[in-house]
Amino acid sequence: MMGKAPVVVIGLGEMGSVFARGLLRLGHPVYPVVRGTDIQALAAELPSPEMVLVAVGEADLQPVLAEIPPAWRDRLALLQNELLPADYADLPNPTVISVWFEKKKGQDVKVLIPSPVFGPRARLLIEALAALDIPAREVADAEAMEFELVLKNLYILTTNIAGLRTGSTVSELWRDHQALARSVARDVIDIQEGLTGRQFDREALIAGMLEAFEGDPEHKCMGRSAPARLQRALEHADRLGLEVPTLRQIAAEQASA
Repeated sequence: MMGKAPVVVIGLGEMGSVFARGLLRLGHPVYPVVRGTDIQALAAELPSPEMVLVAVGEADLQPVLAEIPPAWRDRLALLQNELLPADYADLPNPTVISVWFEKKKGQDVKVLIPSPVFGPRARLLIEALAALDIPAREVADAEAMEFELVLKNLYILTTNIAGLRTGSTVSELWRDHQALARSVARDVIDIQEGLTGRQFDREALIAGMLEAFEGDPEHKCMGRSAPARLQRALEHADRLGLEVPTLRQIAAEQASA
């Protein structure tokens, strides 16, 4: 009997390792691409894997995509934070997942809400996560997925950037600093709308963010990436000609601290 088709996982950090484990549980051989792997040689050996999951961090995404062998380009799945359709516009039919679970070194997976997925390999990702009891759901179309990506960006950027001032958990942020959270969120949505060229239902985005807050109320707002995320957000705002007054105020506070 033939075994299941192989899957390539590029990047075996915490997140890549979770997906690799789920895929192995389904019976797919997993071929990792790590630093030093000859990706062209692997593509010659595996010209038609079931999926090529790009699990590198957001800063490494574009350099990795530039190196993807042609035979793999229509088999890609992406899971990065701060992802938007413009980041994968030149890829033929990618699968995209907005990951709403956390995996830190030495800790079990912590789920906030089910992770939305869209694309031709959505079912495979959903089944791989289900093998690990991690919930995920398929969304209807590319437009719905764009909303989901913007929602994740709103959550990450609002909590990280507001956290630079408050240092709180997400439940404390909303309970004690709601005006600040809404003000940061407004600036973040302005940037997301500028980057996508679309307008979004802002209250629906805020409601989605609050659902994620409830999924892990003790989640700390400010990760190590917060200053870099603020910097990136301001670079986008400058390029788009956006005021984003609250983000600029927080950046000024950080600079003078």
